[in-house]
Amino acid sequence: MSAADTGIFSDPTARGLTLELVRVTEAAAIAAARLRGHGREKEADQAAVDAMRAELMVLAVEGTVVIGEGERDEAPMLFIGERVGNGTGPAVDIAVDPLEGTTLCAKDMPGAIAVMAVAERGSLLAAPDVYMQKIAIGPGYPPGTVDLDWSPAQNIASLARAKGVDPSGITAIILDRPRHMDLIAAIRATGAGIRLISDGDIAAIIHCTKPDETGVDIYMGSGAAPEGVIAASALRCIGGQMQGRLILDSADKRSRAAKMGITDPTRKYDMHDMARGDVIVAATGVTTGALLCGVRFRPGRIETETVIYRSNTGTVRRIASEHRRPEASPPV
Repeated sequence: MSAADTGIFSDPTARGLTLELVRVTEAAAIAAARLRGHGREKEADQAAVDAMRAELMVLAVEGTVVIGEGERDEAPMLFIGERVGNGTGPAVDIAVDPLEGTTLCAKDMPGAIAVMAVAERGSLLAAPDVYMQKIAIGPGYPPGTVDLDWSPAQNIASLARAKGVDPSGITAIILDRPRHMDLIAAIRATGAGIRLISDGDIAAIIHCTKPDETGVDIYMGSGAAPEGVIAASALRCIGGQMQGRLILDSADKRSRAAKMGITDPTRKYDMHDMARGDVIVAATGVTTGALLCGVRFRPGRIETETVIYRSNTGTVRRIASEHRRPEASPPV
């Protein structure tokens, strides 16, 4: 065992959990992939949820879902507060997105994934299912290179200086939404480029960690808070900077947040606030994208690709799996 390998998952009895997490996201990805291109978003999401729940229930942990598909009254989705695991292992927080990119899957477009994060109990921000303002960059920059409270022009200029390029050498990745019209105009006014995406902001934030490969330097804009926590968990493992602020713009949202222990509705969280301690993140491709290959149905087998990150060791593992089953072919 490496001297750097400390934390809840370094215990010999818990180290096999890494591979078990792969089984969880693989099951969700395969279930969703059977409905790729069928235009049935809710059915694909439910299939992924059901498959993920079945695997989570036999996982050797005492798990609590802190980031899920919804809150308790929205079951049978994996709801916030749900207990999972067989109770024989460590007490952990679990964040899940059984199908990030439901529209991508329904339209068989690139980038849909099944993803989850696991950390020691009390380590993940229990965020309600609301929007979150987010900004993220990859590793290798001085602390404080970007800030959620700065203007788009200030952030682009600061990042360009840190990278040693003109603002025109920076590319931002943003969800293509009407709410981002002003943000898009402000970024383009700096001379920076923009890559617009229809869905999938977890993968988009991860793309910022390898700008030489992806061509993306910075994520900006607002998206779902649960995905923000999972993305922060990934950055804890692979490096970078991220800040987020919950958008609690109604009394109902503020009340829901308060019930989850959020006392300051205007707080700016950095990635260490959203994901602390020893964190593991696993993601399996549903449709092929820049991050992962999608599920491939072959005669007699199913092929999957998964990436798994761990914060305490800084390891990134890619796992290509073959699942040999008689029912490997998708339904007609």
